[in-house]
Amino acid sequence: MTTSHILGYPRIGPQRELKFALEAFWQGRQSAADLQSTAAQLRAANWRTQRNAGLRFVTVGDFALYDHMLDTAALLGALPSRFGFDAATLSLEQTFELARGNAAQPAMEMTKWFDTNYHYLVPELDAQTSFEQGAQGLFDRVREAREAGHRPKPVLVGPLTFLWLSKSHRQGFDRLDLVPALSRAYARVLARLAELGVEWVQLDEPALTLELDTPWRDALPALYAALPAQAGVGRPRLLLTTYFEAATPAPATLATLPVDGVHLDLVRAPQQIARWRDALPPTWVLSAGIIDGRNVWRTDLAAALQTLRPLHDALGDRLWVAPSCSLLHVPVRLSAEDAPGARLNPEVRPWLAFAEEKLAELRTLATALNEGDAAVADALQENISALQARRLCPRVVLPQVRRRVEGLTEADARRASSYAGRRAAQQARLQLPPLPTTTIGSFPQTADIRAARAAWRRGELRHTDYLQRMREAIAVVIRKQEAVGLDVLVHGEAERNDMVEFFGEQLWGYTFSANGWVQSYGSRCVKPPIIWGDVWRPEPMTVDTARYAQSLTALPVKGMLTGPITLLQWSFVRDDLPRSQVALQLALAVRDEVDALQRAGIAIIQIDEPALREGLPLKRSDWPGYLDWAVRAFGVCAGIAQDDTQIHTHMCYSEFNDILPAIAALDADVITVETSRSKMALLDGFGAFAYPNDIGPGVYDIHSPRVPSAADMARLLRRAAQLIPPERLWVNPDCGLKTRGWPETEAALRHMVQAARELRRELQAQGRIGAPNPVAQPAATQAEGRCNGCAHSAA
Repeated sequence: MTTSHILGYPRIGPQRELKFALEAFWQGRQSAADLQSTAAQLRAANWRTQRNAGLRFVTVGDFALYDHMLDTAALLGALPSRFGFDAATLSLEQTFELARGNAAQPAMEMTKWFDTNYHYLVPELDAQTSFEQGAQGLFDRVREAREAGHRPKPVLVGPLTFLWLSKSHRQGFDRLDLVPALSRAYARVLARLAELGVEWVQLDEPALTLELDTPWRDALPALYAALPAQAGVGRPRLLLTTYFEAATPAPATLATLPVDGVHLDLVRAPQQIARWRDALPPTWVLSAGIIDGRNVWRTDLAAALQTLRPLHDALGDRLWVAPSCSLLHVPVRLSAEDAPGARLNPEVRPWLAFAEEKLAELRTLATALNEGDAAVADALQENISALQARRLCPRVVLPQVRRRVEGLTEADARRASSYAGRRAAQQARLQLPPLPTTTIGSFPQTADIRAARAAWRRGELRHTDYLQRMREAIAVVIRKQEAVGLDVLVHGEAERNDMVEFFGEQLWGYTFSANGWVQSYGSRCVKPPIIWGDVWRPEPMTVDTARYAQSLTALPVKGMLTGPITLLQWSFVRDDLPRSQVALQLALAVRDEVDALQRAGIAIIQIDEPALREGLPLKRSDWPGYLDWAVRAFGVCAGIAQDDTQIHTHMCYSEFNDILPAIAALDADVITVETSRSKMALLDGFGAFAYPNDIGPGVYDIHSPRVPSAADMARLLRRAAQLIPPERLWVNPDCGLKTRGWPETEAALRHMVQAARELRRELQAQGRIGAPNPVAQPAATQAEGRCNGCAHSAA
């Protein structure tokens, strides 16, 4: 019988139960026992769902209260030494201090999980890391699943991937020196799982899909060297699990490892089955990742069976079927969209499958292989009908959008003047001081703001009343920024539920779920919109709000937009058109908004692209093609801007040093980046590369409740001023402030302004920057009459 299984399941719960329990615990409204009870209920529900779908195993270890990489580090006894915590006795409170920081230590660094929008905590290793006395949580979960009557399949981040994704801040230390000790730690964990009666363990090794340097490729056998050669003697059977791309090493190389099967992603890399079909070792299982774990579209079951049947004929019971990757990256269940307040386009709904529906698809495939198509004839016919309805829908293609994309020229993707010429025009217009202070965009979304939005969506608050509430919130944000002393303001984004969904709601070609939440990090969840057709902007999206905010102050207020690559990456994207073409459709929509904003007198426009690096193909040899069309899409957005319109962009929680030429090619006048958790280490590359435009390195971590002192921020700024010419430095937080509270936000921003002013005085005394012009008139005042008039007429 063909085995069906999954690599992981969403943790957050169908109604974000984990999010609310975590935040209640952090705020002191619930006890640790309450939080653990909620977590246990969610695990039990997930396991029941998997068993009811006919899966042979339930996954254990995929559920984490904050992050699975943090749990793996604790399991291995590899916690950051600077916290002084003992992994064997790690408390719940200490776990969250690692993730969120405490009064003495900033949080562990956080970055993107491969090319997804999930953020993991980066393990910190050094020569003293011993990989001993780890946490017991995984073993407790195995017992918990067994006691509930399930067959557990523990999920572990594999040794290569764990070590590759870790970091060391110690000069001269090579993580590869830890290979023997790490291999022994995995052997210890696997031996313990064998003692608990575990049959199979899933070792996640997505790093095997990368093009690793020779030392890392050579380390692979040593990382597995301490594992017993045969299952049943000191270890369970092991499924070597790759996903997100084709496995890079040859099958013969991986066949030398002490494992018992391999999982292949046949959605993103279907071509790899050709070299594995005949090379699979005779005792191994092949887990075929045939259902898309990263997107929400229904599987073409007939096409999947066409792929699977020859494998089933050749392998029999050694063929397993599965999603391509963990279902962590998709919402929990489509049936939640049937509740009151549903927003999903009813025409599009039958084309979709969330995690629970993907389990049903998996069951259909396994049943068809084991019992024949007749056993699932109704399900197969219903699938055919839904796919045909999507293909024939006349609203998917907009000819005018296709013509406009085809008509784009190279000149459309470039600014009219060089950065040097634009900088002079912008300085003359803006008259900003050296080291100008600003924020990234969002300010705290208070309970009142969220309640007003919820009431408006339920139809309990009139649209005009909702707009007035949002204007009141914007006025508060402007006043608070002026009081703090910021130089460039933002309107705070009170009206925006999400930086992607807000724009998608105003564009043709998108639809939206009411409960399609996925985890981004910790308790932070996002609800990606769904791009189902050609994208078109029917009218301005942000102009009235930006014009109103600017009318409240003489200081410049940034117009805030989300860039085309982030709109692409943070949506569930149609799979019937190349992503490069969808990106250009999005770019044209953003371009039109940039032009409308500058025509309304907005002098600074920020086009956020935090997902630019996230979209990189996993194989470096594929990077140039992606970067060419991604940079072009950004250029199409910004190319319409006049010389004295200053274009900003923002990027966060990614490694940028290896794509600096592409970032420079974006030619944004100012880029702001996350750097505080790495203590400005991410800025080293910008300095070495001699990044040519202005840059704002983040000086404090907004994802932690810790409020750093002005002295802390000044130290980071001094480091930044050693790497970047100070006349091109900006001062800002790492990211938006949406998830923070007002007291900590105001305190941190006051410290940030104090640090910037302190460094200005130091640099002026050293003659490295000039003094600001005390009589300069901000450009915003020049347009104030126009902005006030528009705002008044709209009131």
